[in-house]
Amino acid sequence: MADLTAHPWFFCGIGGSGMLPLALILKGKGARIAGSDRSRDQGRTPEKFAWLESLGFELHPQDGSGITSAEQILVASAAVEDTVPEMVRAAELGCRRMRRAELLSTLFNAAPLGIAVGGTSGKSTVTGMLGWILTACGRDPTIMNGAVMKNFAGPDAPFASARVGGVDAPFVSEVDESDGSIAAYRPGIAVLNNVSLDHKSLEELRSLFGDFIARAGTAVVNLDDAESAALTSRALGGALTFGIGPSRADIGVVDGSVDESPLGITATVELRRTGERHVLELKVPGRHNLSNALAALAAAHAAEVPLADAVRALGDYAGLARRFDVVGTSPGGVTVIDDFGHNPEKVAATLATLKAHPGRVIAFFQPHGYGPLRQMGGELAEVLATRLNGDDRTILCDPVYFGGTVDRSVGSERIVELIREHGGMAEHIPARADCGARIAELALPGDRILIMGARDDTLSAFARDLLARLP
Repeated sequence: MADLTAHPWFFCGIGGSGMLPLALILKGKGARIAGSDRSRDQGRTPEKFAWLESLGFELHPQDGSGITSAEQILVASAAVEDTVPEMVRAAELGCRRMRRAELLSTLFNAAPLGIAVGGTSGKSTVTGMLGWILTACGRDPTIMNGAVMKNFAGPDAPFASARVGGVDAPFVSEVDESDGSIAAYRPGIAVLNNVSLDHKSLEELRSLFGDFIARAGTAVVNLDDAESAALTSRALGGALTFGIGPSRADIGVVDGSVDESPLGITATVELRRTGERHVLELKVPGRHNLSNALAALAAAHAAEVPLADAVRALGDYAGLARRFDVVGTSPGGVTVIDDFGHNPEKVAATLATLKAHPGRVIAFFQPHGYGPLRQMGGELAEVLATRLNGDDRTILCDPVYFGGTVDRSVGSERIVELIREHGGMAEHIPARADCGARIAELALPGDRILIMGARDDTLSAFARDLLARLP
């Protein structure tokens, strides 16, 4: 696309985790942008939309009234149905339509160096870590993330899921396999974090991720993940590997150097080709975050950032909103944690981080849709049953649903049945507010309450409200 600012743009679902940062980046390039969002119409997260309006975005009800000219380009995710009023009005006027992924790949592929972060889990964290390394090391990157990056957030940017860099700067973006759009990117550096069941079958994922690293100038691959390691041979431009475990990884961890605490993790990182070693001190916990850090360090190394500088920068990495985000501890000693965990691998990683330290866990899970629940419900139930013990509790409300046509015949009650079949303790309470009351009733001093789910920003408010009612 020759000039992104030559036409006005309209984002349908502008507040979404994939749409908001893209709108911020495009506006940062000088484009005029309007948008609508069903969440805004329903009164959810009004502070987000007030902030967007303060930045000069024109917001409209999702009734088609914001589509006023054939000159506008309508951007929508693949999930937006043709019956949505904006889609209908755009068709009537003959507006050009672009999928979110089409616009993102256009921006990404135009950058002098595109660094794409792929994988089933950890994409947002690796993107945030790598974006911070490049920023701290003076590379002035553009960053496209699906989560708020705490290093860039502040009173003037409370929803900082994007950073607009210089004209000739690297473009760092997480890329999505769930809709197949990962095929549109031509990365100079491609990061493959892991391959596991989520939105697609493993066979489909192997094909998508294999093609992804085959297109890259350099592929950065996780040798700790068997599925990713098996795809290394697809890296036609060469592979740079990483891993925590004893392996032949190019960037790894010195045996016996890992030290975990409830809120952080430390390890000695080694560039095995040269024997160069540096102590990495992360302010985010869990071995999965150590793995994410190795991915970011490897990608930064591929982008010619000195390892010592990259390790030093990661020491100041503040994390992402809703990624093991400690909301607070009540006067009675109950800690509430807000987390984006929504597929089996993410949930397992978060639970492993919690269970590495003493204390009962009360895990609340809000499924992020009926479709994903059918796709991975069995594996999710097994994780919730086997990664917790007899003292722990799991509570599920009904899946999030904001409208549209979807098969709602299989819900959370089925997952609870499967958890119990695996020997776990679980309850299904349909309404989320009633789940909050039940959790407050169960909570005891020393408990850790874990709030999990995706696609719903109001979960953070739910976590804060729950903390406020605890003794």
